Amino acid sequence: MTFALASFTDRVAASMAAAVVVLASQFAAGQEPPKNFVMHDAPKPVAAINFDDAQGRSRNLADFKGKVVLLNIWATWCGPCRKEMPALDRLQAALGGPDFEVVALSIDRGGMDAARKFFAEIGIRNLAMYLDGSGQALRTLSALGLPTTLLIDREGREIGRLIGPAEWDSPETVEFVRCVVARSDAATAGKAAAPAAAPLCGGRSVDLPASGARSNSQP
Repeated sequence: MTFALASFTDRVAASMAAAVVVLASQFAAGQEPPKNFVMHDAPKPVAAINFDDAQGRSRNLADFKGKVVLLNIWATWCGPCRKEMPALDRLQAALGGPDFEVVALSIDRGGMDAARKFFAEIGIRNLAMYLDGSGQALRTLSALGLPTTLLIDREGREIGRLIGPAEWDSPETVEFVRCVVARSDAATAGKAAAPAAAPLCGGRSVDLPASGARSNSQP
């Protein structure tokens, strides 16, 4: 009887362990960055860039400090940009607010009118328009092609980037961005968990401490 009870207990324990593994796998699979997205081991400084908003006011990335920013550099003549812009618009609709913003930065020399026409043609409703008509941002940020997208933390540091288009509104990517925003929020508030207990964002332990500390580490 004792042997049978022990055997039963072992089977229950094994079943529970297997269930935990399955749940962990499902959780990790639910948070995936876009294909070819490269997350840095530590946050990197972002060079200063200047651009204009739709009202013609001069802006820079420091204006967004305190938010997690997805900076997308694009142009109306870029075919892949046209393809991915609606997905960025839907990501902004899903997560945009005081903690997160998609900053779509056009480098068109045709000015803001070209961006307005482009947005109207493809039905963009949630993204604000920003313009760097000089194209200097592309060079300053070492962007190798269009589109190029940088994920920037609340302190204004680059934590990852992607060259090329992506499905930014896929459920996995939305949850990945949501996880990064939540982790960044907890760290800014001084409530970040110990690294061993840090949540996984896209299968990696994402630690986004306050200014001055390392932010991302290998799991």
